Amino acid sequence: MKKISLLGATGSIGVQTLDVIEQHPEQFRLTAISFGKNMEKGLEIIHKFEPEVIAVQKKEDADRLRLKLGNSFRIVFGEEGLIEAAAATEADIVVSAVMGSVGLLPTIHAIKAGKDIAIANKETLVTAGHIVMELAEKHGVRILPVDSEHSAIFQCLNGENPKQIERLILTASGGSFRDYTRNQLADVTVDQALNHPNWSMGAKITIDSATMMNKGLEVIEAHWLFNIPYSKIDVILHKESIIHSMVEYKDGSTLAHLGNPDMRVPIQYALTYPDRLELPSSKRLNLWEISKLHFGKMDQERFRCLKLAYIAGEKGGTMTTAMNAANEEAVQLFLDRKIPFLRIEDFIEKAMEQHEFIERPTLEEIQAIDRLTRQYVQSLLN
Repeated sequence: MKKISLLGATGSIGVQTLDVIEQHPEQFRLTAISFGKNMEKGLEIIHKFEPEVIAVQKKEDADRLRLKLGNSFRIVFGEEGLIEAAAATEADIVVSAVMGSVGLLPTIHAIKAGKDIAIANKETLVTAGHIVMELAEKHGVRILPVDSEHSAIFQCLNGENPKQIERLILTASGGSFRDYTRNQLADVTVDQALNHPNWSMGAKITIDSATMMNKGLEVIEAHWLFNIPYSKIDVILHKESIIHSMVEYKDGSTLAHLGNPDMRVPIQYALTYPDRLELPSSKRLNLWEISKLHFGKMDQERFRCLKLAYIAGEKGGTMTTAMNAANEEAVQLFLDRKIPFLRIEDFIEKAMEQHEFIERPTLEEIQAIDRLTRQYVQSLLN
């Protein structure tokens, strides 16, 4: 039986991970969870799965849980609590489904503790890919992708010689505004941006999908996961989200991974790799029901956030850290209705332009850059 620590249990990926665990009680046991503000959902998970360690954000939430649950569970809080949930349990694998750069430290500690990582947190590799991948190699830990695009590439690479890869092709739905002109984007609302056509995701990821920053983060993540230069990573528009990504080889062959949009499939594969289990609740793909698939060339001038991500990735070092921190802050400002939609990319670009670049940053330097960039973006409101 595989023991699982789930960081971000009440979020979209977390809930779908729990569904996978629940469908295979003989295969998986939940040993630790973390969650943020959704106390009602958190309590529901605790009562159903009985994890040994529970991590929450604030001390007062931990105190409330102790009153409700007594001494049956170990309840911890804050950054140290998140690290404990990731690294100080009997878990074999840690599912990192927390949002944002908060996922970095618990992932590093879990790797040092020898635990495999099922990574759904893009920001960890975007902000500190060189540190994470070097540590994983040093400790003999597997970094298993949960994103549908990276899982697709991972599966298309199985049994192949990585030296014979011509390019990776990430597919992108285009998000909520894929058919909008830039002029039309000027007045879009938060509610419009949160209405993704294909996937059910959290607010931040849905906005990133609308700006195409989500795909930019995936490009950077793919660079680190598969050790592929940015010049060999392409993005194409694919509205249906049926082909999740492709790998082209030197002989012209292109392998594609297809399936209905269902995050439980890549989640389960990360948990069971290299084996596969039944997923009875997942809808089977019948191509005759779809009839047509559509593709389009990606316009990086139309989707400026994708262009900024390529620039940051190719620069490397702390540029991706600064870009990610600026994006997180700008997206939250948009969600709080403090800036218009197109200002997100403006704030990111300004943060990158003023950034003092470090080529091979330490963890401490990465954390400092993250903090300073967030402060800078907030200052742009004044």
